[in-house]
Amino acid sequence: MKYSRIIVVVILAFFLAATAGAAEKSMIADIIDKGKMRVGVASFVPWTMQDKNGEYIGFEVDVAKRLAKDLGVELELVPTKFSGIIPALLADKFDLIIGSMSVTPERNLKVNFTIPYDYATIEAVANREKTKDLKFPADYDNEEIIIAVRNGSTPALVAKKLFPKAKLKLFDDEAPAVQEVLSGRAHMMLSSAPLPAFESMKNPTVLYQPDAAPLSRQPVGIAVRKGDPDTLNVLDNWIRSVEEDGWLKDRRDYWFHGLDWEKEVK
Repeated sequence: MKYSRIIVVVILAFFLAATAGAAEKSMIADIIDKGKMRVGVASFVPWTMQDKNGEYIGFEVDVAKRLAKDLGVELELVPTKFSGIIPALLADKFDLIIGSMSVTPERNLKVNFTIPYDYATIEAVANREKTKDLKFPADYDNEEIIIAVRNGSTPALVAKKLFPKAKLKLFDDEAPAVQEVLSGRAHMMLSSAPLPAFESMKNPTVLYQPDAAPLSRQPVGIAVRKGDPDTLNVLDNWIRSVEEDGWLKDRRDYWFHGLDWEKEVK
């Protein structure tokens, strides 16, 4: 009889926990009720950047705007340093992250990701003079090589994996990392495409790509707090919808396969 009571208590506890979880409002329902969606973004050309008027533009901004429009809510962008963007999400500084964030096991332990709405390929851009006698990638894995990367980013993880002996210089944004390579204070920079190709095209006498082939390719998803399957379901199906109708491809082509957008920032 004693054990029967224990079993009943355990079953009741599980039932109460399950019903409490089911009654909890999903983040997507909360967004609809409030009429506003707060999105964490991080500066990264041409994913998220400011135009000549100080307004945010870019591929990620387009994705956030289209999602807010389709949900029928107002959009609030919350610029955040990439290295602290997951802690900020967990602290409820915003509702979700649309910030060129590739899916990694380490990140997935902290947050949940939607299906991919894009893929991040990691490429290199190097200083011509400083690396003229080096063979890529073999000669780049030594203590004398300096690699510039954005702090907390996937390129930083790739650099540590592929060039463990090299010295990493960490920056909160891509712009100062690029300047580090332009000035010759760093041999190379790793970043998500298309930035390495764009920078080498803009500065052909100083910069080049030692290898145009991607060093890594990873899915990019929208990040949300854990324990919210309803929100993931809505976002996953939204991504399938805008992928199927060609809208995502159109936006990728504009931002990643041309430089027409540069007139908006210069």
